[in-house]
Amino acid sequence: MPARTVDRPVSAGAFTALIVGNVMLAIGPWFVRLSDVGPVATGFWRLSLALPFLFAIAAVSQHRAGTLRIPAKLWALGALAGLFFAVDLSTWHAGILHTKLANATLFGNVSSFFFAGYGFLIARTWPGRWQGIAIALAAVGTALLLGRSYELSPENLFGDLLCLGAGLAYTGYMITVERTRLSLGTWPTLAFATLIAAMALLPAAWLIEGRLMPDHWWPLFTLAISSQLIGQGLLVYSIGALPPVVVGLGLLSQPLVAAAIGWAVFGERLTAGDVIGALAIAAALVLVRKR
Repeated sequence: MPARTVDRPVSAGAFTALIVGNVMLAIGPWFVRLSDVGPVATGFWRLSLALPFLFAIAAVSQHRAGTLRIPAKLWALGALAGLFFAVDLSTWHAGILHTKLANATLFGNVSSFFFAGYGFLIARTWPGRWQGIAIALAAVGTALLLGRSYELSPENLFGDLLCLGAGLAYTGYMITVERTRLSLGTWPTLAFATLIAAMALLPAAWLIEGRLMPDHWWPLFTLAISSQLIGQGLLVYSIGALPPVVVGLGLLSQPLVAAAIGWAVFGERLTAGDVIGALAIAAALVLVRKR
């Protein structure tokens, strides 16, 4: 399967889409904290408010491709992607409220390493020299960013664990999205997975939190457009256009943005270790593009 080997060329346009998409996703935790409904309800509104836009874009894209039908064999795979996404959003949004923004984003992106490993597994090859260096730098940067919170802020542990569980679910989401997107394309895949995830989150929000309607809509609308429509749209596109190792490490751009927001908006202090870790991840993103 040459299209999935780790030597696939890295498109500059697709890589830019990956980084921009991750920046938009990294802004999401800010609006989750500003939402006046619970984390599960916030996840539901993030999905449902984006659905009309997603299905409109999907209909146009499928019409241009000459078909509006979804093959029956892809329904189950798309539904599984939606269920993974529902678990990811509900646990991640809950974790955001119990830990730092940078931690929530970083733990939520343990999928970076798992998805990269999945790419090497299906390609049946080891990482190249530059890829190996990039992965090592990313691992060091991740350890530096996480180490201070784990040692000095045990009150963040519950939130960190929730975000870790979200990251594992997100790995399943990306793998199933990659398989579904091969036949459906970016927007139909994202629209269908979003619909299934919203259907799963609606009863969960009602049973767990008891309140669904917000007093202020603007954080939810902004979250839906920035994270679900733009962020996920660009991410799903890049999943089909880039090798998994590049996509995986590209996800680590999110903690850099989240740490900056946490420092600028919420007063979350950055230490020298945080800065060094961020620079290591940035270097990994540069090196991973080398073939």
